[in-house]
Amino acid sequence: MSQPLLQADNLCTYYGTSQALFEVSVAIPARGGVAILGRNGAGKTTLLRTLAGDLLPQRGSVRFDGSDMTNMATERRVRRGLGHVPQEQAVFGRLTVRENLAVGAMADQNNRASGEQRTEQVLTLFPRLKERMTQQAGTLSGGERKMLAIGRALLGGPKLLMLDEPTEGVWHGVVEEIAERLKQLAADIAVLIVEQHVQLALGVAQYCYVMDRGRIALQGASEHVRNDPNLVRLLAP
Repeated sequence: MSQPLLQADNLCTYYGTSQALFEVSVAIPARGGVAILGRNGAGKTTLLRTLAGDLLPQRGSVRFDGSDMTNMATERRVRRGLGHVPQEQAVFGRLTVRENLAVGAMADQNNRASGEQRTEQVLTLFPRLKERMTQQAGTLSGGERKMLAIGRALLGGPKLLMLDEPTEGVWHGVVEEIAERLKQLAADIAVLIVEQHVQLALGVAQYCYVMDRGRIALQGASEHVRNDPNLVRLLAP
């Protein structure tokens, strides 16, 4: 890998006095997909929250695009190009689709394209949203809300888009659509995905980390991880 866009080294994160991450190190290239797999409670969401700045590590470091952001506030990380779509509800239910997208566009200070151009790109990526622009986000289907959450994050102009379970609770047909869109995105920017659908995640990502009890237990190119005999054991409930 060339110089990574994001480099996290030896992260140790706690919830109170309980340690959740143990010396976790990951590297994310400037473009392409990276997956983080693991059973429930393995530390995947904690890792994403630490990278996003929602949690600060007690030890370790995070560098992004050449700058140390270990203790940087979440808002500053977003403005520097780190997008995060969390697992929980990530849209404003009482706002329309158009208003949700407008909120996302406010985070981009890079001026790489006008707000109208960026919105059009998102609507081309997710044409379902174009049909729902005046609809309140809280009345959308689960899949449409996921698309809106991703689209809103994209309007911030991220260099790295982190997604926590982007297909959770989504109808199977929409899962495939979201997976295809993530593959498209990974051709242009860095995409870091936490996902329970292992084959979907490995289809989007070229590189994979597998977590177990707060540690990186397995890593490598997606094809190697897919065929590693330890994968089944590490993902077993």
